[in-house]
Amino acid sequence: MEVGFAPPVSGSWATPENMIHVARRAEQLGYHSLWAFQRLLVPADLGWSETYHSVQDPLTTLAFLAAHTARIRLGVAVLDMPFISPVVLAKQTATLDILAGGRLDVGLGLGWADEEYQATGVSKHRRGHRAEEFLAVLRTLWQDDVAEHRGEFYQVPPTRLEPKPVQRPHPPILLGGHAPAALRRAGRLADGWVSGSQADLTDIGESVAAVRAAAADAGRDPRSLRFVCRGVVRVRPTGPAEREPLTGTLEQIRSDLGRLAAAGITELFVDLNFDPEIGSPRADAGASLRRADEVLDALAPAR
Repeated sequence: MEVGFAPPVSGSWATPENMIHVARRAEQLGYHSLWAFQRLLVPADLGWSETYHSVQDPLTTLAFLAAHTARIRLGVAVLDMPFISPVVLAKQTATLDILAGGRLDVGLGLGWADEEYQATGVSKHRRGHRAEEFLAVLRTLWQDDVAEHRGEFYQVPPTRLEPKPVQRPHPPILLGGHAPAALRRAGRLADGWVSGSQADLTDIGESVAAVRAAAADAGRDPRSLRFVCRGVVRVRPTGPAEREPLTGTLEQIRSDLGRLAAAGITELFVDLNFDPEIGSPRADAGASLRRADEVLDALAPAR
């Protein structure tokens, strides 16, 4: 199982200096990847988790970090397809893949926030069908010399997208979501699946199995798929006897990594942004960075 790390993108510690520090340190320590996430808006009453109260844009962040790293892969988990045109995203991600030297992984999802749907002018009606058409448009723009698409949601006249991404035929596409339909879609159409921040890691193997089964039913090789887990890590001095995976002491968290690998996870990235003691606008930014350094050292992959 590969191990990645999430740079500071949420809360008080998400400064340019801290992003560079964490990204470079992760690369030096042999981490496989860096991962950002998307949150467009937050309700005026701030009723959501503090992790969502102040979030940097993921693609802009990854482009910034591409200039400060050389080897480590750059991923987004996830961009919500309904909120953007596939044509715009194809151009942005092709450019980012070029700037990063072919290091980009593109995680895509459907989104869940009614406020973001309303603000971006999109309906949830038939959003699964919209997603499948979105993927078709994205792939033809990335791959084909002349792209053309005429569907229910998107109309692309015969046109060319240049320059193309470095990775051929295109950057890897990972789909998020935990509903049965989302898992089946990932198995049928994507290069892999990525779990969300609310995933129950005690039974994540069931989601992996569902994606693999859908791939096999579609005539694809399930062994070719990637399974990426957002590791919501919360380090605490003493872990309770009945604890959630990845919450507790660093020793307990290290022991959880092997169990997730056994469940079929091929890559896990450590994400401290979802720890309320770190990814909050009210957190002490200096203390958050010091804790991140401790975790980076403790969970660094063997080299």
